[in-house]
Amino acid sequence: MVLDRHSGGREHQKFSDIVNLLRGGDVLVMNDSRVIPARLLGRKLESPGRVELLLLEETEAGFWWSMVRPGKRVRPGMRLQFGEPGTGQLVCEVIDKNCDGHILVRWEQPEFFWERLSKIGQIPLPPYIERGEQGASEQDAVRYQTVYGRAAGSVAAPTAGLHFTDGILHSLQAKGVRLCFVTLHVGAGTFLPVKTESLSEHTMHEERYFLGIDTAQYLNDARASGRRVIAVGTTSMRVLETVAAQTEGPIQPCTGRTRIFIHPPYRFRIVNGLLTNFHLPRSTLLMLVSAFADPGGLGGRERVQSAYAEAIREQYRFFSYGDAMFLH
Repeated sequence: MVLDRHSGGREHQKFSDIVNLLRGGDVLVMNDSRVIPARLLGRKLESPGRVELLLLEETEAGFWWSMVRPGKRVRPGMRLQFGEPGTGQLVCEVIDKNCDGHILVRWEQPEFFWERLSKIGQIPLPPYIERGEQGASEQDAVRYQTVYGRAAGSVAAPTAGLHFTDGILHSLQAKGVRLCFVTLHVGAGTFLPVKTESLSEHTMHEERYFLGIDTAQYLNDARASGRRVIAVGTTSMRVLETVAAQTEGPIQPCTGRTRIFIHPPYRFRIVNGLLTNFHLPRSTLLMLVSAFADPGGLGGRERVQSAYAEAIREQYRFFSYGDAMFLH
């Protein structure tokens, strides 16, 4: 779906038509984070009981904050084992547990961690994609990655980028579209709905990002010459708007953490176009899209609701493996 955020007009096209929708000189910004096989199935070593671990974030070499299920009886001091004999097992000790029930684990033999994780870990699909106890399939391991992903660290895919093929990217480059990358490692918090009555009371999840020197130069050139900056996905949007909000001058290469919560009304500082999937109700992602859908800041929510209703009538697919919307 193509949505003109200035007039509200809508069109239905195939994704490959993105080559015609973008212009030579546009800067297309993609999130190059790669999904890690963060889901681990195992057991407690000192007592009976199976456990499932979802890696969230590495704090230092060998130490990871993780979600665990079932979590009530997992306490600091316990050791957990994952994998079967002959697969290169992983063993960790629970070091800490926070108020959210997340645990900090220390992996034994951290020098072998990534090699073994690649063998016994599973791609952590969103909870609404059901694959049973076996988890993600071999096809998911390929399809739940973008073709340009290179920086390992996400526990969920930047799904707007899943639509691109190498052929489409080459066609865009041949047209003169400038392709560049940011990195934002997507956390499990991306799936959390807003449950508070007031948006100001919602605690936004925090994610790590990186913006390099080449991307900064592309962005500054585009701003100086009045060319469009197109964000591929809400993750790229969050990085760009976070960095742009930090300075009134030129964009600088940087790394950091963002908790930016974009919702109506919001003044976008750098992004002129957004390619995104269709999102869950009450999600922060849908609120970001609603803010971007109306530059006037008055009717973005209603405009997006109307577009989503039309998408349902036209039998669009929603969520991670679904179809796309281009707002410009």
